[in-house]
Amino acid sequence: MTGEHQAGPEAVEAPYGSWRSSIDIELVAGSAVSLAEPWLDGDDVYWLEGRPTETGRRTLLRHTPDGVTRELTPAPFHVGNRVHEYGGGSYVVQGGRVIASSFADGRLWALDAEGAHEPRALTPPGSSRYADLRMDPVRPLVYAVREDHDPADDRPTTVRNVLVAVPLDPAEPGDPGLVIVSGPDFVAGPRPSPDGRRLAWLEWDLPDMPWDSTRLRVAEIGGDGTLGEAATVAGGPGISICQPEWGPGGVLHFVSDETGWWNLYAFDGPGGLDDPARNLAPIEAEFGDPAWVFGRSSYGFAPNGGLLAVARSDGRDALLRLDPDDGVTPVETPFTEIEGLRIERAAAVAIGAGPHDGAVVARLDPGTGEPMGILARSLGASLDPGVLPHAESITFSTGDGETARALYFPPTNDRYRGPADERPPLLVLSHGGPTSAASSALSLDRAFFTSRGIAVVDVDYRGSSGYGRPYRDALKGAWGIADVEDCIAAARYLVDRGSVDPDRLAIRGGSAGGYTTLAALAFRPEVFAAGISHYGIADLEIIHLDGHKFESRYDEGLLAPWPEGRQVFRDRSPIHALDRIRAPMLITQGLDDKVVPPSQVDAMEAALHGRGIPHAVLQFAGEGHGFRRAETRRTVYRAELSFLGQVFGFTPADDLEPLTIQGF
Repeated sequence: MTGEHQAGPEAVEAPYGSWRSSIDIELVAGSAVSLAEPWLDGDDVYWLEGRPTETGRRTLLRHTPDGVTRELTPAPFHVGNRVHEYGGGSYVVQGGRVIASSFADGRLWALDAEGAHEPRALTPPGSSRYADLRMDPVRPLVYAVREDHDPADDRPTTVRNVLVAVPLDPAEPGDPGLVIVSGPDFVAGPRPSPDGRRLAWLEWDLPDMPWDSTRLRVAEIGGDGTLGEAATVAGGPGISICQPEWGPGGVLHFVSDETGWWNLYAFDGPGGLDDPARNLAPIEAEFGDPAWVFGRSSYGFAPNGGLLAVARSDGRDALLRLDPDDGVTPVETPFTEIEGLRIERAAAVAIGAGPHDGAVVARLDPGTGEPMGILARSLGASLDPGVLPHAESITFSTGDGETARALYFPPTNDRYRGPADERPPLLVLSHGGPTSAASSALSLDRAFFTSRGIAVVDVDYRGSSGYGRPYRDALKGAWGIADVEDCIAAARYLVDRGSVDPDRLAIRGGSAGGYTTLAALAFRPEVFAAGISHYGIADLEIIHLDGHKFESRYDEGLLAPWPEGRQVFRDRSPIHALDRIRAPMLITQGLDDKVVPPSQVDAMEAALHGRGIPHAVLQFAGEGHGFRRAETRRTVYRAELSFLGQVFGFTPADDLEPLTIQGF
């Protein structure tokens, strides 16, 4: 059957879930580093490396033409920011000058590219945060999004987002920067033109998110650094603009979803909305993605006058070459996930990952896009290909006569086969966002389960990105309904074709995916036999009332206007339907979470205990919204494997201390 496990000729028969795997807990917990935000400065390549063994600290690395990679920010410096709470665009390099944002204090710091001098603070201490950095090509300034918080009152209504120009060589130390754009609820993407005469940026207002409606603005930069009268050149109600960039000749490019797909445009004219931009590749593919973080980059300008661009369709990324004369040409690469594409003169770099390879920092030919070498790897050691799962793209019918999508990963370990009379348990993954998407690249997380004999299906439920705006908007007003229906439909599709055990279905997710998990268990209790929620949302009212500014009205689009739709928030909150849950649950939560209050976990634990529902709750001090510490992740994976083994009746091969499941 398509997508089923093919065991090796000397495979040992063993129950699903009990297979011994080389994808061990130490590997998934801390051996892999994260790679992000690549940058080019002449012949030098920079990127950020996140290290789970250092409590998730991200450090800045520089690779020079002599083949040496040096760390510019030794511990405890953590490159990052919390603008919008999710950060991004945390550093910039130009002409050997390096400016980085410090996660610890929110300030901008000037770093020495040679590592000979200590970092020098550019901005003053306080409660401001800086992101989306870009240097002026002619003035000693760095442009940034600055987010100002009131230490005494951090309600969303008191947070202020502005664009600022920060002097690189201030007359007085600790200059917070000149405010050049204020007024909109949000600003992003300050991009000076190559000649330094104009600045482009994005802005939008509540209740919109940047993937709903944004405006692309352009203004002349005055001699004193202030901006002249601004013009809107693209965007508006119902149109999402992202990733503005100026081409080498001074032509403004950007990504717009006005066709229903995030396509790439060039704006040549001096006018505003009456002077429309050109769609450079009008295809049903996404050249952009939801701007949860700053500094995303999916295209760059090739030296021959064309572009290289990353486009996503059917759940995978592809690198395309856009030539003025030859049109759109696919580029062969080993990658199915590509991000952070950067091109500067005779160099190109991106972070890529494939189905059986972890993420890498890859050099590309700037003209053709062809891979030229690997500068860094997220995994230090090669993996046994016999335990790496192969994705099967599946589509299936779901609620309202719609079609949903997922990637199915059967149990894969060439040393084992399951009993002929047994079908594997299934772990349904509900991703976060909820605008995110299932990744087609190697995931140690998925391989951890599939290599032990547990099938996994990663669901791109309605609302996921990469399938055009109508699919993304299909979750509006239907959060907690459409996503749940699609996760259930994926599981039932695999049950109906005989791939998995109908009595051993589990659902698992984090953040918004944790909400989908909790909603499935509470509102459709007949489907899943177990659930795992990582920092999942249980009480939608609390999230709305206590949330941060960026997402303060996001849920209104997904649920109903507030306050008139308050009953919808309540009706779709799993916290009020815990009496319907009957499946055993594992719940994990960071005690420093600023997105999902830990108090929700206490309420769930009390309710499950009172009803005698088997459950285990793990809470972690020092962890926020997402687990970054290796020791935390180690504990969580051990708990998950023990939990599934106890609930589904298999004995893991790993040396585990059994998880205590209350009421089991």
